[in-house]
Amino acid sequence: MSDRELATDFSRIMREEARLTILKALGEQTNETLNSSILQQVLATFAINMERAWVHQQIDYLETMGAVTVIQAGSVKIATLTETGRRHLDRHCHIEGVKRPSRPGS
Repeated sequence: MSDRELATDFSRIMREEARLTILKALGEQTNETLNSSILQQVLATFAINMERAWVHQQIDYLETMGAVTVIQAGSVKIATLTETGRRHLDRHCHIEGVKRPSRPGS
């Protein structure tokens, strides 16, 4: 595997991991909603230190896949978990481009 292929593979893995982390963070909230500024901090906790624009790209991807709904509020995006996003977290379906969650208790 070349250095370029390795870098591309790492970028894909990081995006998939970040998208799962976003869904999990939303799922932990009573109203299943967070803004992109808070999600950026959540990702940083897991050593995914990216600019807000990158976080917005991941939120937009999740919206395209039906996992979240999004409202623009000034410079932040407010994401809310959908039934599809919840089903992914519960391992009842798989969303392409989002890491599959671990089995409960694993």
